Amino acid sequence: MSIASFWQRRWWALLALTIAAIFLLGIMISLAVSIGEIQIPIATTAKAVSNRLFGTTFDLNRIQEGVIWDYRLSRALAAASAGASLALCGAILQALLRNPLAEPYVLGISAGASTGAVCVMILGFGYGALSLSSGAFIGAVVAFLLVGILATGTGGSSERIILCGVAGSQLFNALTSYIVTTSANAEQARGVLFWLLGSMSGVRWPDVWLSVPISVAGFVVCLFFARALDAFAFGTDAAASLGIAVRKVQVILFGTTAIMTAAVVSMVGSIGFVGLVVPHAARFIVGPSHGRLLPTTAVGGAVFVVGADIISRIIIPQQILPIGVVTALFGAPAFAVILYRVRRIA
Repeated sequence: MSIASFWQRRWWALLALTIAAIFLLGIMISLAVSIGEIQIPIATTAKAVSNRLFGTTFDLNRIQEGVIWDYRLSRALAAASAGASLALCGAILQALLRNPLAEPYVLGISAGASTGAVCVMILGFGYGALSLSSGAFIGAVVAFLLVGILATGTGGSSERIILCGVAGSQLFNALTSYIVTTSANAEQARGVLFWLLGSMSGVRWPDVWLSVPISVAGFVVCLFFARALDAFAFGTDAAASLGIAVRKVQVILFGTTAIMTAAVVSMVGSIGFVGLVVPHAARFIVGPSHGRLLPTTAVGGAVFVVGADIISRIIIPQQILPIGVVTALFGAPAFAVILYRVRRIA
């Protein structure tokens, strides 16, 4: 009996898995708040959160309380939100495009966000009225609209959508490289490179208030179409024969994944391998049914990115690595293992 069939046949086991996954996410967030240059006990973290949320009066060190609330907790929650969104988008796009290599950046969104970010950071677009995140979000939306127009004009098949996404990515990557090469000084180029590889350093509570609602709303929308996504596994013609409004579902889900991805990239830059590896790992555990796959993928993505953020802060003393470097270092070997196991099972 495979692992996936085990969860499918035992509802109590699936419930236990859900509880364990949520508990693991809570533990990872607690560790992310506690671990750093200043070590803070988990009990102190719990007391600081209780003081802010429930009005308790625990006597705490002001420096520790400030580090917990103003820096680490917001960063951990944003990392969890980003991981859940990217993993969820990967699972959706793999189903819609019927391509196991599809991931959130396949539609050129990351490349467009990069161009928007460097336009604000280096060229000064917006004359100070636009923040880096705003410029990146605008660039991501423009890239998605361009790829959408190209895909619609060429027939809108899965293969053509991917090809249009590749073309859009190359275009915006070229624009980004041109701007950095011709207009940036050494310090600006280093800052752009660090941001492009994914950075949680600038995340604060306003980013959390934006990203978490988008992640939750996107998850609800995607879960609502779980049965339709199951039908897409047999192709668009089969889905249409089952009464699925194929074009409507595609427009809604492509739009939802674009907004979620744009929000993540504008906040923390490009974090690779999350949307590619986590859906495959979740599919191996709970099977292909999207009713089970989507929640598992979202929690798995959140745990993965929070863990990567912890490692990025402690792997090199007195230095923080871009989180995209960590996800790639762990994601690439994990993806190779998953592909090998799938090949053996097949």
